[in-house]
Amino acid sequence: MKFIKYLQDKGLIISLYLLTNIFTIFMLSAFKTDKNLILAILFIYITLLIIIIILDFNRKRSFYNEVLQNIERLDQKYLILETIEHPNFYEGKILHQIIYEANKSMIEKIKIHKNNIDDFKEYIEMWIHEVKLPIASLILLCHNNKELLDKDYLHQLRRLDNYIDQVLYYVRSSYAEEDFLIKETFLDKVISNIALKNKDDLLENKIDLTVDVKKIKIHTDSKWLEFIINQIINNSIKYKKENIESYIKIYATEDKNQITLHIKDNGIGIPKQDIHQVFKKSFTGENGRGKVKSTGIGLYIADKLCKKLGHKIEIESIQNNFTEVKITFGKNNYYKIKE
Repeated sequence: MKFIKYLQDKGLIISLYLLTNIFTIFMLSAFKTDKNLILAILFIYITLLIIIIILDFNRKRSFYNEVLQNIERLDQKYLILETIEHPNFYEGKILHQIIYEANKSMIEKIKIHKNNIDDFKEYIEMWIHEVKLPIASLILLCHNNKELLDKDYLHQLRRLDNYIDQVLYYVRSSYAEEDFLIKETFLDKVISNIALKNKDDLLENKIDLTVDVKKIKIHTDSKWLEFIINQIINNSIKYKKENIESYIKIYATEDKNQITLHIKDNGIGIPKQDIHQVFKKSFTGENGRGKVKSTGIGLYIADKLCKKLGHKIEIESIQNNFTEVKITFGKNNYYKIKE
């Protein structure tokens, strides 16, 4: 709060006060009052004005400076009311009450909005679970009647099932922590479940899957990790090269502090200009717009979930050569101590 700005704001009041003083002195002079008395009265008036201005300015400056400094430091500006003391002057009390009422209204609106979103998410989850049943039935029917149906029917159903999984995990990712069950998990079991799920696509695309993770244990939520790795495998299948022997190699490396899962393929790779953007929401890049149609959501969800799980996901690629995704798991000595 600047003193000059304060004086400008109080300019009308100060001017009226000074005019009153001039009028008073004029009246005293007209009644032939002693000059020394007039000067004494003038001195008292001026001194009183200066004291009032200084006291009022200092009181307001301390309050408004605190408000401005606190709001600069806050990431969530609406919490400003929680950081300031209740003001002891009328204008400040009015401002305090206005902020309080505005916050109260905002919180009520947010609560209504959150309830609506939660209801919608709950409905979406329920709908997904319901729709997955007929899809699973259709996949089973296709398997049992392969000789009567074109294999593309089964392929499209699996794509649909994967997209529905993406929707489910995308909806859940905003509050994933509530569903986490972090425990010691065998990495080979997670990979085995994913390989079984993608068996048909791997066979149809003639992709050689090799796995070397031994009996490595990690601390994670196996259900969420399966979804993450499944998105990566799906991308490897989707962006494979034509007319060559394609492969996906999955292996793990380990040191004192961490375990890293490597998922490497010899597909079409990622252009250099796209490599740093693949985890962005809805980013499709050159490959997503060219070879196949892509939503650009799979890796975004995978990255988001890895961060929530405390894992690190990275990607390396050379176009027309390879793509390698690395997921790093920190070691947790807490479980070993308990054992």
